[in-house]
Formats: sequence, structure tokens, C-alpha cells
Amino acid sequence: MPRFLFLTLPALALVTACMPEPPVSGAMLYSKNCSGCHGADATGGGEAAGRGTTPPDLTRIAARRDGIWPMLEVMSIIDGYAKGTNPRAGMPAFSGFLDPPLVPFDTGNGVTVEAPRNLIALVEYLETIQSPPPTDYVP
Repeated sequence: MPRFLFLTLPALALVTACMPEPPVSGAMLYSKNCSGCHGADATGGGEAAGRGTTPPDLTRIAARRDGIWPMLEVMSIIDGYAKGTNPRAGMPAFSGFLDPPLVPFDTGNGVTVEAPRNLIALVEYLETIQSPPPTDYVP
């Protein structure tokens, strides 16, 4: 029996080390990366809100766009891609959201691409907190 354990435990450790990390929830990512500026309730009242520009209310993204949820636009703002064409004072680029693992993502226009799992999780979370909920979607 001890010999069996001696051989089994290292094998089990190797299998565990090779398993992919479980996905992190979008709410957890928001709390860790966004709430400092946008507030725990995402309305723009975080600790850093009084330093310079006022962070936007993230619960009203769709409302400001006549009920349309702009998934790819929100992803581009978070990862910094949109800064080149529409700079946002005080909004840092979160390049850490670009880290693997990459997962298939349907852009909504018939194209599936590989996108960072954490970026998708965060943007999908933001979609769930829209007030009022989106009535339409654009890629």
C-alpha cells in the first residue's frame, strides 16, 4: 500500500498541475479592477472618482445608446484599443485582460474569433447590470 501511494501521489499532482484554471467571474474581475473608480455599484462613485474626471456610470451604457448594448465597443474601451480613436482621460488600458486563455467568441456578425476569457467575462457582467436592460445588440 505505501508503494502505491508513493507512485500515485506524484501522478495526481502532475494531473492537477495540467488542469486549466477555473474561469474567474465577471463580478469578481469588476470588483478587483474597476470598482476603485466606478464604485461597487458601477455608478461612478468609487474612491478615485474625485481625482480629475468623473468616471461614467457603467450601469447606463446601453441607455446612453438608446438601449443598444455595444459589446465590442466596451471590450475595446477596456483593453485600450479604442484609445487611439477616442481617448478617455483617466481611463487606463487594462492590458491584463488580454492574457490567455483565449476562448471562441461570436462577434455577432457571423465571425467567431479567439478572445481573452477574462475580458469577455467582465463585459458580459457589465451587460447584466444595465439599467434598463439592453433592448438590442450590436457587434
